[in-house]
Amino acid sequence: MEQYALDQLKTIAKVSTTCKRLEMTRRERLERWAESLECSPRPFLKTLHETEYQPMADRLALRDDGTPISVAFANPILRAAGMENDSYGEAKRFFELSDEQLHDLVCFCHFGERVSAAVVARRLRKMSGGSKPSGFFAQLRALFA
Repeated sequence: MEQYALDQLKTIAKVSTTCKRLEMTRRERLERWAESLECSPRPFLKTLHETEYQPMADRLALRDDGTPISVAFANPILRAAGMENDSYGEAKRFFELSDEQLHDLVCFCHFGERVSAAVVARRLRKMSGGSKPSGFFAQLRALFA
């Protein structure tokens, strides 16, 4: 494989250093995150400790490898859509989640040290409105709601 400097490439081809972001709705982003979790080679992921007790600046900066948020950031489509890093604050911004919603997905107090990727995927689908109610009475309730 040959490697060229950017200036050399400009003499050979038209080079654009800007990339148009992939447009995705909130629901599409949440669904993609759920799919990423379902395909994760790790069935259990790390949680973040005491997100609700952290000062806002510290909370927004929270991150760790092997969390549900880092699984989302590893997805190239979500990065192309504008996900900039795997911090709590970026997940909150990018997926348009409240602190309460994100807390319910990634906090230690709900799951302990580890959370099942499948459990987080189900919760994401419920948040996105993409999961269909299961059971007769749940479907009946959804019909009249």
